[in-house]
Amino acid sequence: MYKGEYLQQVAFPIGGMGAGMFCLEGTGAVSHMSVRNNPDMYNEPAMFAAIALKGVPNSAKVLEGPVPGWKKFGQRNAARGAEGSTYGLARFREASFLARFPFGEVTLQDKMLPLEVQITGWSPFIPTDEDNSSLPLGALEYRFKNTSGKVQEYVFSYNARNFMAIPQRPGAYDSTIGPNHILSIKNGFVLTQDSTPKAPFQKGSFAIFTDAAETVTDHCWFRGGWWDPLSMAWNNIEAGQVKAVAPVAKDAPGASVFVPFKLGPGQERTIRVMMAWYVPNSRLRYGLPVKKTADSTVRDASADLPSIYHKPWYSSRFGDVFAVAEYWQEHYDSLRQKSRLFTEAFYKSTLPAEVLEAIAANLTILKSPTVLRQYDGRFWGWEGCNDEMGSCTGTCTHVWNYAQALPHLFPAMERTIRNTEYNESMDSVGHQNYRASLPIRPAGHQYYFPAADGQLGSIMRVYRDWRISADHEWLRGLYPKLKRSLDYCISTWDPKHKGVLEEPHHNTYDIEFWGPDGMCSSIYLGALDAMIRMGTFLQEDVSAYQPLLQSGRTYLETQLYNGEYFIQQVKWEGLQAPNPVVAAGGSSEESERYSPEAEQLLEKEGPKYQYGGGCLSDGVIGAWLAYVCGLPAPFDTVKIRSHLQAVYKYNLKKDLTDFSNPQRPTFAMGKEGGLLLCTWPKGDKLALPFVYSNEVWTGIEYEVASHLIMMGKVKEGLDIVRTCRNRYDGRIRNPFDEYECGHWYARALSSYALLQALTGVRYDAVDKILYVDSRVGDFTSFLSTASGFGNVVYKNRKASVQTVYGKIPIDKIIIL
Repeated sequence: MYKGEYLQQVAFPIGGMGAGMFCLEGTGAVSHMSVRNNPDMYNEPAMFAAIALKGVPNSAKVLEGPVPGWKKFGQRNAARGAEGSTYGLARFREASFLARFPFGEVTLQDKMLPLEVQITGWSPFIPTDEDNSSLPLGALEYRFKNTSGKVQEYVFSYNARNFMAIPQRPGAYDSTIGPNHILSIKNGFVLTQDSTPKAPFQKGSFAIFTDAAETVTDHCWFRGGWWDPLSMAWNNIEAGQVKAVAPVAKDAPGASVFVPFKLGPGQERTIRVMMAWYVPNSRLRYGLPVKKTADSTVRDASADLPSIYHKPWYSSRFGDVFAVAEYWQEHYDSLRQKSRLFTEAFYKSTLPAEVLEAIAANLTILKSPTVLRQYDGRFWGWEGCNDEMGSCTGTCTHVWNYAQALPHLFPAMERTIRNTEYNESMDSVGHQNYRASLPIRPAGHQYYFPAADGQLGSIMRVYRDWRISADHEWLRGLYPKLKRSLDYCISTWDPKHKGVLEEPHHNTYDIEFWGPDGMCSSIYLGALDAMIRMGTFLQEDVSAYQPLLQSGRTYLETQLYNGEYFIQQVKWEGLQAPNPVVAAGGSSEESERYSPEAEQLLEKEGPKYQYGGGCLSDGVIGAWLAYVCGLPAPFDTVKIRSHLQAVYKYNLKKDLTDFSNPQRPTFAMGKEGGLLLCTWPKGDKLALPFVYSNEVWTGIEYEVASHLIMMGKVKEGLDIVRTCRNRYDGRIRNPFDEYECGHWYARALSSYALLQALTGVRYDAVDKILYVDSRVGDFTSFLSTASGFGNVVYKNRKASVQTVYGKIPIDKIIIL
């Protein structure tokens, strides 16, 4: 429960996967309105619900709690008095917020009104049903209870400025901007913006309507200058007027719906406010053109799409906003019931509260503008969201490597990412672009380095997705491409067949590691093991990979382990790669090139941006990926545990006051705690280690926390989770927006691994076996598979499954 100062930053996403969102704030306000296929973090339109008691002076109030203090001065446009906002309207004195994803509940109280108010905001989220979880819609349910001793008459209203309208700049008429309207829909209105031939992306509609038969609609607020429209709309609300106004031809400033009703003492009523939107076009197009035949091995399927720009999936299913609204009305109860099944199953868990909070809070990423779903239904994601555009294109392989929620909740959607990686994103020799084009299509391979951690991690994720789906034909079809990818990795980064990555290899830190390191080489070993197991199942020859796995394991354990943790051997001589100065000269990134000062540094300590003898939090990520993918540890578990204990000992800081970070400090700073990406306990820190080394990333905090728990270090793992979530308590940061290189950053979906870490629950659809390996004694926990979801109940070393949606066929349960 969030209240008081902990309510300041709460903003809970509502919307569909790849369909856009708005946020329900902890006060009951609507913000972050991002329905135009782009993030719009500061878009807080003048839209609000209100209640008035007839015959009671000064009873009219916006159905929101107090405006958070930071908005009075720190919000965009605050220097002009937040003109046009609703901040100055009377509102309830107290508010609190409870999250039960995908439901967010606001409770309002005001001692001056004999009325209890609860707002429930939600949008469908049904694991395994990706289509109904990708709809451009949401709802706010307003529940009222009369706490007085007599019958009371009320007028409920929902009011909105036409925030879909694109305004003309004064004195600078733009002919590419079409007219705007407010149209009629049953029990509500539709805010619209027309497009023009030169700007089809401007077209957009947003419907607001209720389930109340007695709804009366004012389709056009008073038209006038200054703040006349909102002022007159508020006058009507204060007077308790129920006023019908017909639509006008264009330029209506705003609209309202009114629902008059009565309640006897103790009686309750809930009014649904349903919202649906439709923005079928965008200007989004990313990716490099194909330059040569070898760039692509597949047909360009984007040629079958209706536009060269991104069009959201929902526009392939619905013709307009009225069709979306009709579907919403017809299926509301069913979608709510199925979404509630998920909520009840998830929160039935007896796992620690901080774990459930960390997982559920980050499931909101799937509802955020970080996620797009293109016209043909395929998944595409940013890394995160900037204020007004996505951050870092292309379902980046080395970021989405960490994300464990989507493959379990929507496995068919996850497999579309693998299809992109091994088809449109890979060339004829196995070079895989780590950023996919949008719309998804073949691309040139002249710009991006292949990312070693992402490309090798993808092979492990194919194994995971196969075991989740039991789709043997899918695996069979991909296998030749997996082999091409792995063989490319071997020839490019391990040409001497040592079983470790020795040549310079790009990775998630946006630089190249020179010489073998524990981080990327551990993923290499995991990929080799996955390939051997998949190839063996398909009766393919995997003999070339087995000695690499063995030699790599030996190298990692003997050459890269310093007795306490795994390190990097920085190496830049005797390689196939040219001198780092020459290699960096060919980079498209100016920041990677060597200045005269950097060349002097090279002579002294080697290439820039390495970690050398440092204790890297990510240093054994390959073993973590192996575990979550259903693979055994690729090397000695005793040494893996030692590394993780060193990370906990050296990298977790409970107070960063005396720690200096010249990089990106606001992820964690001052008196806050966090898990640093790297430290140098032996005193051998390089002058310019990798560029993010002093930062704190929540996605890696959850990776390390869950890995510690997997290794039996439950107390230490939960300590990291609590330290992370303490930074997201609502006072300074939004609890439902963990950021890294952007809002709602995809790496934080690593938090889902905490379920498997604590319980050891893993369902293998290939063998129809449920594995349980509890680190917390008896438990009840959530389980999602490709065919259904429910709960696993473990008691007295016996386990059972309670399926609440779909089917989960189990032939055998193995208790480890």
